[in-house]
Amino acid sequence: MSFDGVFLHAMTAELANQLVGGRVVKLQQPYPQDIIVVIRNQRQNFPLLLSINPTLARAQITRIPYANPKTPPNFVMTLRKYLENATVVGVEQVANDRILQLRLRSRNELGDQEDLLLIVEIMGRHSNIFLVESETNRIIDLIKHVSPDQNRFRLLMPGAQYVQPELQTGFDPFAAQAMTEQDWEQLLLALHDLKTKPNQVWQRTFQGLGKDTAAEIAQRTSRCLDLASLRDTATNFWQSFAQRQATIGDFQGQLQFSAIPYQTMTAQQTDFADLSTMLDQFYGQKAETDRKHQLASNMLQRLTTVIKRNQKKVKKLQATLDHAENADIDRIKGEILTTYLSQVPAHAKSVTLPNYYENETPLVINLAPDLSPSKNAQKYFTRYQKAKTALVVVAEQLQETQGELDYLLGVEAQVGVGDPKDLVDIQFELEQQGVLRPNQKRKKQRIKVNPAERFYASDGTEILVGKNNLQNDQLTLKTAKKTDLWLHTKNIPGSHVIISAADPSAATIKEAAMLAAYFSKARQSSQVPVDYVTVKAIHKPNGAKPGFVIYTGQHTLYVTPELALVDQLRQKPTQSVSK
Repeated sequence: MSFDGVFLHAMTAELANQLVGGRVVKLQQPYPQDIIVVIRNQRQNFPLLLSINPTLARAQITRIPYANPKTPPNFVMTLRKYLENATVVGVEQVANDRILQLRLRSRNELGDQEDLLLIVEIMGRHSNIFLVESETNRIIDLIKHVSPDQNRFRLLMPGAQYVQPELQTGFDPFAAQAMTEQDWEQLLLALHDLKTKPNQVWQRTFQGLGKDTAAEIAQRTSRCLDLASLRDTATNFWQSFAQRQATIGDFQGQLQFSAIPYQTMTAQQTDFADLSTMLDQFYGQKAETDRKHQLASNMLQRLTTVIKRNQKKVKKLQATLDHAENADIDRIKGEILTTYLSQVPAHAKSVTLPNYYENETPLVINLAPDLSPSKNAQKYFTRYQKAKTALVVVAEQLQETQGELDYLLGVEAQVGVGDPKDLVDIQFELEQQGVLRPNQKRKKQRIKVNPAERFYASDGTEILVGKNNLQNDQLTLKTAKKTDLWLHTKNIPGSHVIISAADPSAATIKEAAMLAAYFSKARQSSQVPVDYVTVKAIHKPNGAKPGFVIYTGQHTLYVTPELALVDQLRQKPTQSVSK
């Protein structure tokens, strides 16, 4: 099921049971399109996620941890001002449309009671979240401001009157006595009209039906030939949503979810505690991937441009270096011309002279017709001197450019394996290195680097993995002990991995090596070489790029990355084996 009006009806009932009577204890905006309102009720915290992501818009209780931005956005600061310590007095759906309202009661700065509405419109790319005064219907603030040029139906700016969007046409299927006898008769006739698909008839008749819900009720009523059976079957279907049973299954080749088991879905999973738990499983990875794509798209585009530029530069410098290494032939031609100046005809385009360096073998020497023989010889000497200089200068430039290219390829790999919170560190690093333009709104002081990700070997030994260069430097040079074991893919961009033990087992080293291979540019390869050495053997040269270190005395292990093992190592064993 899409997050349609029918599913929102079931979710509203679930949220009302959990939240009404609770108190707002925390407000967060981890991402531009997501708000988390933590509500304390029934002696536990309920993190209510309100998302207006165009493809993932929803409202649910989430248990997935979110990292907060270093600087809170303006909208969440407004919410904190008005809603902290507010009491939830109601959770309601507008008709059977995709609009959810949280009724909250708070006190203003003077201590007077104030009734507020937190309204979530779940409408694809038009989704929005509003904070509205109940009494005056004035918009205090909204997460997405829309100029009058973009929406002439209503003004979506702070201070404007909140105008409800135009609701879907049709009857509310959950409203008692919504349809008359005549309405049911018209519905029955429309369903038996061969010119119109039953799915479309149901969507036109009732509010808030997604394609899957319409297909479900169309199938359940497909054998209803009289008015009584049609009405009873449809009414029973709507009433079944009172007994929620969160379900994930296959609908027409795609994974979908529903508030109750659907006959049109196959391979159904129903062992979820509630709707929110099911949505965490269904949306968790999708939401993470979507947020990562949003954060990484501009970064990757810029990285790709700079990488291509450096690759072209390396190619040109290598060609110049190859030419410079063959510069002795210019010196030889200049010397032979000088020796046989009297035999060189004026204004000739070329001349063939004996090469006394090669047993008098004839050597063809190209000439500039407009220059004298002596000046042609001087031209070859000048080219030789330039090439000698280039051997030193170009070699240095080639080494520097190749180092820059290796660094950028490493960062590109880190963007591919990093989580959204890791991409924030990578963005700051690229700003420091001049690859990205600095964020003018960012404070001058350095923001705190996110800690390395923590894993656990099968025997309980802690393994730390840096997901970007700033984390790598912090992990290897500041966090790790000198006796810890350090791992990194051999000559392949990737993460620094630390085994927090002086003498880890061979199995632990292999598991850590697998993590190093997985969080590298070679994660799709097999038999990836991974170096390991004690941290005391690691050295960072002065002025080196972030994440760059050198080491000696390493051992090399070959492993194949496995996603299943990565997920397994994220879980701490219930019992660790003592050494």
